Amino acid sequence: MRTYAFNKPFIYFVCIVSAMGGLLFGYDWVVIGGAKIFYEQFFGITDNNLLIGLATSIALAGCMVGALTVGALTDRFGRKPLLILSAFIFVISSIGTGAFNQFRWFLAARFIGGIAIGTASGLSPMYIAEVAPTSIRGKLVTLNQLAIVIGILAAQIVNWRIAGTHSADWNASLGWRWMFWATAFPAAAFLLLSFFIPESPRWQALFSRTREASNTLTRIGGTRYAEEELERFTTSQADAAQEEKGGLKLLLSKPFHKVLLLGCVIAFFQQWCGTNVIFNYAQEIFQSAGYDVDNTFINIVITGIANLVFTFVALFTMEKWGRRALTLMGAGGLAGIYLILGCCYFFHVEGVFMVILCVLAIACYAMTLGPVTWVLIAEIFPNRVRAVAVATATFFLWIGSFTLTLSFPLLNGSLGTSGTFWIYSAICVAALVYFLRYLPETKGKSLEELEKEMIK
Repeated sequence: MRTYAFNKPFIYFVCIVSAMGGLLFGYDWVVIGGAKIFYEQFFGITDNNLLIGLATSIALAGCMVGALTVGALTDRFGRKPLLILSAFIFVISSIGTGAFNQFRWFLAARFIGGIAIGTASGLSPMYIAEVAPTSIRGKLVTLNQLAIVIGILAAQIVNWRIAGTHSADWNASLGWRWMFWATAFPAAAFLLLSFFIPESPRWQALFSRTREASNTLTRIGGTRYAEEELERFTTSQADAAQEEKGGLKLLLSKPFHKVLLLGCVIAFFQQWCGTNVIFNYAQEIFQSAGYDVDNTFINIVITGIANLVFTFVALFTMEKWGRRALTLMGAGGLAGIYLILGCCYFFHVEGVFMVILCVLAIACYAMTLGPVTWVLIAEIFPNRVRAVAVATATFFLWIGSFTLTLSFPLLNGSLGTSGTFWIYSAICVAALVYFLRYLPETKGKSLEELEKEMIK
């Protein structure tokens, strides 16, 4: 493979700025858990299960709207303007969520914040994949997952510190507001810095803005790199010259059925592998293992630290081990851990061993399925349908998140914690079999090479 003199400071700046969308996604997704007990008291909904559920899940509805609409919008207006728009929405929603005194406006702000999450969740990794050189694309897209994990841990720490250092009355009146307002500071930085990153060169080339694409690629890797990347892209587009650009109609046509199904399964499974219930329902899970409320909060932070540490591991293994190997390792590893975890709950095992198992599950997820999902859905789709395809896969990811979050209390209530984790184990086994048969290796291949391989 030919080597180039890449402008690494510029590349990392661009990718880190884009990954800030992931950081805000992670923070805004998790902050609701710590604020929940306090805003419920403020709004007087502690005895209304319907309103409690609505407040918790309304952002997920916004996520689905954002994920579903971002594909068409980013094809029309470009990747950069939508990144700027999502940053602006994060600023507005975080301020509004903490400021409103009426429950209906609180819900509206959370819904709008969900739109920003849904937009950023698919757009940030897609943008990074289109900008990043092939040799380090997996590592750079993994930065988005690392940012998500940092956002999750930041929310856990902020919630813990605010809840633990102030009185219950102060938290019920102002503390929960500051949990949401804290998002506005990184959101404002994201908004400002987004004006200083370039448009995606592949989007520019796709819409015949060859000069702008060449300028961007030259800044990334020099003149020779720009010429060869544009030639590769032009050849790929010439092979598909008879077909229209983008659009759901094109995505649903026969040549794309296999890759679309694969992308949607990957995205949906990232949620239904079950690990996120450890974050979303940590209190119930750790209390079932014999921990009181104070120790539960400490265990939540421990799981967040494990999530961060093992996401760093993924940064160094994504290009070395490959996407397929990490996906299989994640599905197989979680299947085994959940089987043991379910047995421990069945036999009423309590104490530190249960925390260790939960941390192992999160570690396995953090170094495999967590980051590799975003890498795969950002790179397996052809250039001309990538935006709408990533949006569709991300939409299925949020459907998975919504159904997982909604179903856990029902499963846990009817089957017990043991039966619930055995179900997640069985799902992981089924996914392992599917990926063994249908998931190719994508590391070391350009997006155009992958297009030829995936679309036959």
